[in-house]
Amino acid sequence: MLVCQGPGIGSVTHKSTWALGARTKKGLLADVISTVEFSHSGDLLATGDKGGRVVIFQREQENKSRPHSRGEYNVYSTFQSHEPEFDYLKSLEIEEKINKIRWLPQQGAARFLLSTNDKTIKLWKISERDKRAEGYNLKDEDGRLRDPLRITALRVPILKPMDLMVEASPRRVFANAHTYHINSISVNSDHETYLSADDLRINLWHLEITDRSFNIVDIKPANMEELTEVITAAEFHPHQCNVLVYSSSKGTIRLCDMRSSALCDRHSKFFEEPEDPSSRSFFSEIISSVSDVKFSHSGRYMMTRDYLSVKVWDLNMESRPVETHQVHEYLRSKLCSLYENDCIFDKFECCWNGSDSAIMTGSYNNFFRMFDRTTWRDVTLEASRENSKPRASLKPRRVCAGGKRKKDEVSVDSLDFSKKILHTAWHPVENIIAVAATNNLYIFQDKAN
Repeated sequence: MLVCQGPGIGSVTHKSTWALGARTKKGLLADVISTVEFSHSGDLLATGDKGGRVVIFQREQENKSRPHSRGEYNVYSTFQSHEPEFDYLKSLEIEEKINKIRWLPQQGAARFLLSTNDKTIKLWKISERDKRAEGYNLKDEDGRLRDPLRITALRVPILKPMDLMVEASPRRVFANAHTYHINSISVNSDHETYLSADDLRINLWHLEITDRSFNIVDIKPANMEELTEVITAAEFHPHQCNVLVYSSSKGTIRLCDMRSSALCDRHSKFFEEPEDPSSRSFFSEIISSVSDVKFSHSGRYMMTRDYLSVKVWDLNMESRPVETHQVHEYLRSKLCSLYENDCIFDKFECCWNGSDSAIMTGSYNNFFRMFDRTTWRDVTLEASRENSKPRASLKPRRVCAGGKRKKDEVSVDSLDFSKKILHTAWHPVENIIAVAATNNLYIFQDKAN
């Protein structure tokens, strides 16, 4: 895993590089990053990979001797979250790949996060220890038990300082509730419950109860041959604990209110953009599938990502999005070849900045796109090792769809579709972004800082 850091959104610079060696498993790189998530304060950044490992980065504090160290993220903790399993009943191998990570709001000294693979969700406690107890009565300093007959005096154990140790311990395991692969988890604003979604169902869990969950959405038909769509993503509203949304492979988004009924099969709102019949093609349904849905921090809007665009919806208007931003429209003429190499099924994520004034999502060739919702300006940037010189600004990139190519433009025919940015995250307060490009993690910060 590679970490490149640097101030700069709009003007992005690189600061430092970390190399955390790659592992090979069954001929595949297990270090390929599969999810990225900032904590609520932004001081911690967690990544999950295909090998079931979670790596947590911590932000450095201000240092007078190193004025540019503020904003740098260093490795804080690494632990194995999930192991490969085998379902003998169904003769099915369960991958250890981490599909999602979600932080819980911090309420004490320790931090908590949820991580999930295809079937099992785990609640992890991340805690620090910088003191150790010495002077036990019943055991020696090396841990061996003492002979009770030789104990003649009572000692009071004392705490002595030690090197900082970060411990990750599993506190809860939520298993056996999903028949299909889990694609989303979302913590509720009540801080007591969370949802988990697979292809056909959404379950509601209590963080303290592991042996049962409540099924709140079930779209599985009685006859599976009648199945026409699947759930692709789901999320709770950031402020209203009774409201959630889920997206489908048909490009629709349903908003549900848990106050109306225990089973939310009947949605409260239905968001769908009418399709232009003249532009319909063989690929229309595939590229309209929503791969990610995110509420804005204010809760007024939500953002959806399909294959070619990002759309912003006002929760008060179901008929059409209030904004549509084209991510890589130049690929529309390449859909046939993208279908043949399966890239058309890639699931890109999207994220908001802290003030909801800008959005970000990934593309191919290690490009990522940023859209300013106020000025309607957009920029394409590239995350790569070649342009990651210390404190160098990232230059905007442009793609030439056809005709004569200018000097700084990249031809659409030369794009590398094996280099893709599927997972991105934005710091909840500051202009700091994390971009996962295969097994490389890049962290950039606003140059003004």
